[in-house]
Amino acid sequence: MGTLPFALVGGFWLLFLLGYNLSIASAIGFIALAGVAAEFGVIMLIYLDHAIAKRRTADQFHTLNDLIEAIEEGAVLRVRPKAMTVAVIVAGLLPIMFGGGTGSEVMRRIAAPMVGGMITAPMLSMLVLPAAYLLIHRRALAETVS
Repeated sequence: MGTLPFALVGGFWLLFLLGYNLSIASAIGFIALAGVAAEFGVIMLIYLDHAIAKRRTADQFHTLNDLIEAIEEGAVLRVRPKAMTVAVIVAGLLPIMFGGGTGSEVMRRIAAPMVGGMITAPMLSMLVLPAAYLLIHRRALAETVS
């Protein structure tokens, strides 16, 4: 759930930069963004947990270096899928953002939070979550070793 505020910040910034007011349409965009951002965080944590569990079962999880390698291994497995997810979402929404015609004003307000959040949410899940995971598990590793 920690990914939600960071993703929402990106959505709010893009709404602000485009001069859009908060509306029902933009709230719908934020709801869709919240779903994707929560998925990003949950899946990243699952992969990090899986990488650590794999090292524990192989009895290769004793030092801080082992923890760092496990976190790198888990995070690297998510780079391509996350990049593809972000690329598809942004590529699918950019025509809506720049299109015209009937209903385009409403659709832009739905798409804007998603595009803004897709800029900030992947950065959080790829950079901040592994670092926070390291800080939390480093303390737990130190307690089990001593």
